[in-house]
Amino acid sequence: MAVLSLVALSVVLFASTNIDDLFILVGFFSQARSNRWRVVAGQIVGNAVLVAASLVAAVVAAAISAAYVGLLGSAPLAIGFKKLADLWWGRARQESEPSRGAASFLTVAAVTIANGGDNLGAYAPLFATQASSARAVSIGVFAAMTLLWCSGALFLVDHPTLGAPIRRYGRIVLPLALMALGIRILYSSGAADLLIALATRLAA
Repeated sequence: MAVLSLVALSVVLFASTNIDDLFILVGFFSQARSNRWRVVAGQIVGNAVLVAASLVAAVVAAAISAAYVGLLGSAPLAIGFKKLADLWWGRARQESEPSRGAASFLTVAAVTIANGGDNLGAYAPLFATQASSARAVSIGVFAAMTLLWCSGALFLVDHPTLGAPIRRYGRIVLPLALMALGIRILYSSGAADLLIALATRLAA
């Protein structure tokens, strides 16, 4: 029963901190030229970095400033702006297949890490209160949920009814979603206030 409770807790914790990642993944998978395995790899690497950072924070009992973590929100904001510019100028269609594939891996990993403020804030306290065996169970659940998240996004994109409109509009919605995500991370974490304070000190 203790193991089942731990698994249930880990599932809820992952789902509650990664719900927006599901929709971002749908956007990435909906891009016709994207190599899907690279998107999956990017998601796996991004989540692995977040788990590793949370473990380090838990082990050394380091306080993670949400504002500094939130500065990573500039990554999806910049990526979304570039994708929007590519759509506007038609550059996305001129890119070669290999370069798009490589960018997909780096982009998904960067967005996953940038959107990981909630994950760090939730995982680190959990790991700090767990024994090594319990941590191993939670990490295993997080790994399984990452694959489930990718499978769920692929299911939505390839659905006979939902797939066509998702693929059609996904490349338009994705840049806007990334930009909105970046702005939300910057403001909700306090990173925007940190940047404003820094700019004020530099201007003084």
